[in-house]
Amino acid sequence: MKAEDREYFRQLLETELAFLLDKAGTTVLELLETSSDGEPDPLDRATIDDSRSGIYRIRSRESRLIKKIRSRLAAIEDGTYGICEDCEEPISIERLKARPVTSYCITCKSRREAYEKAMG
Repeated sequence: MKAEDREYFRQLLETELAFLLDKAGTTVLELLETSSDGEPDPLDRATIDDSRSGIYRIRSRESRLIKKIRSRLAAIEDGTYGICEDCEEPISIERLKARPVTSYCITCKSRREAYEKAMG
């Protein structure tokens, strides 16, 4: 992978990481400010709790994405970014542009997904 490609992906990943971390901090403050404890109506409490549950699920997914981004940034640093972890072949630039946090080429990822589907 060319140096300018690595730099492009580093900037892309760092921008996404900063956005997710900022969003996570905002969410924590919002969740601390909203509480269903003071709501006298059970339906209002249920609505607030359901909304908070949805926010927690989204933030959980974003937390996993943050870990992947940090992992890919470390791979850029150690020179392994863009190399498939299974077959050790280069991952296409098109695939990396579509999914910058990927660590598998499309062939290996498809194989893994087929295996996971078969295993249930």
